[in-house]
Amino acid sequence: MSLIKSKKRVVDHGEVFTPPWMVDAMLNLVKEETERIDSRFLEPACGSGNFLVRVLQRKLAAVQVKYGKSDFEKRHYALLAVMCIYGIELLDDNIDECRANLVEVLVEYLRLDDADDLYQAVSAVLAINLVHGDALKMETYDGKPITFAEWGYLGKGRFQRRDFRLDVLTGSSSFSAEGSLFAHLGKHEIFKPIRTYPPMTVRDLADAVGVSASEDTG
Repeated sequence: MSLIKSKKRVVDHGEVFTPPWMVDAMLNLVKEETERIDSRFLEPACGSGNFLVRVLQRKLAAVQVKYGKSDFEKRHYALLAVMCIYGIELLDDNIDECRANLVEVLVEYLRLDDADDLYQAVSAVLAINLVHGDALKMETYDGKPITFAEWGYLGKGRFQRRDFRLDVLTGSSSFSAEGSLFAHLGKHEIFKPIRTYPPMTVRDLADAVGVSASEDTG
């Protein structure tokens, strides 16, 4: 496996991919979290998805153990596993590859085809969760604040979505620090979503393909 795409990209962007053995060694440091379906992972320079693909594969292994005997539950918890994976990437070709690589993992696991509602739902979720932007500036490629969707599974095939601004989330630790001007604020005040959506089904998410990216990652 090549760890670079070109010398120019290394010089211009410092782009060097992490080898698989190192990815697994690093993820093993938080092994229990990688095997928890609803644990959330954010890769601020996700490249084509070396870390996120392995995280998803580990989560899906947990889905299989817990829900493998029920096709309904397996499909919905597999989608939840995808929903809990986030990435930011500066280069547009990398973010496209990352989305495609994660879709491929789920397609292989559930044996989906592109006409399946779940396939379309996963595409919509990844258009939101994997952002083309600058993690240091916390802005999208076109200069807007990065927002992320917090997804939750309500059961019976319904999901809940709430949107949060990344800059607010990352600043919350300093707000709540002892002696801070904002220390009196409770976490319930800091973590206020900028938008809350009504519960939605896989079908609802599938209908959002082509709309979500323009509304929610820009």
